[in-house]
Amino acid sequence: MQVKSLWLGRMRAPIKMAMIGFVGLTVVLYALLVGQRLFLEDSYGMYEMIRPAGRPMVQVMLISLVAALLFASLFLSDTKGAIETPPEGFFDLVSVVLGRLSMIMTAFVVLVMFYEVVSRYVFSRPTLWANELSLWIAAFVFLLAGLYAMQQRSHIRIYIIYNMMPRWAQKTSDTIGVLLIVGFTFALVWGGYSDAAKRFVRMETFGTAWDPPIPGIIKPAILLIIVLVAIQAVSNLIADWNKDPEAYTPMDDIDETEIANIRATLHKD
Repeated sequence: MQVKSLWLGRMRAPIKMAMIGFVGLTVVLYALLVGQRLFLEDSYGMYEMIRPAGRPMVQVMLISLVAALLFASLFLSDTKGAIETPPEGFFDLVSVVLGRLSMIMTAFVVLVMFYEVVSRYVFSRPTLWANELSLWIAAFVFLLAGLYAMQQRSHIRIYIIYNMMPRWAQKTSDTIGVLLIVGFTFALVWGGYSDAAKRFVRMETFGTAWDPPIPGIIKPAILLIIVLVAIQAVSNLIADWNKDPEAYTPMDDIDETEIANIRATLHKD
């Protein structure tokens, strides 16, 4: 079935091919590294994966992994889910692409924890890195999911009073809300930039056996992504300014598509 392109257009097929190519290259390189780990004494483990200097195969695999995630996020963002709000501008596209990345990273967390459970309880060989890697990935999932939720207008909102307001009052309350977000972002960046920059420059590590640079990466990422959230909030305000007011009822919380899918599954059984 031909899927209609949302925004990539003619670039959809090349990006799909690039995604498949980099995913395949990453899998092959990972298999080679695992084979070296099993059969050679001079091999690379997870400790070396976050210290790739002087290890060309590790460097190539990491570059290939990043490229695979990038092209997969671009490709998957070219379709709209049944209940998704379609992107309306550049910042919406950025948020949707990063939202797709967070979805992929959620699957990575599951795979890492599955590996740890099997290694620990089946082979009695617990890892030193699975818990920290899952925390590292989950931190980005949490941050990027917030940006995606802002673009989708799916954050928690209470409409009881909002629905009773005239349109000019709704616009005023929306403006105040966005100003509060921007003000919070300014205060967070103002107070946290110096500390985040220091941690990033020295690439501060976690202080454990695996010792990943989680603080050195997550602290700057918090500031960067909160700035993107603020920009997305302003973009939403501009995009929604001249739209007709929407009325929200408890029925809006019901996902008719999900109910239809459940019914179809029950009929099959």
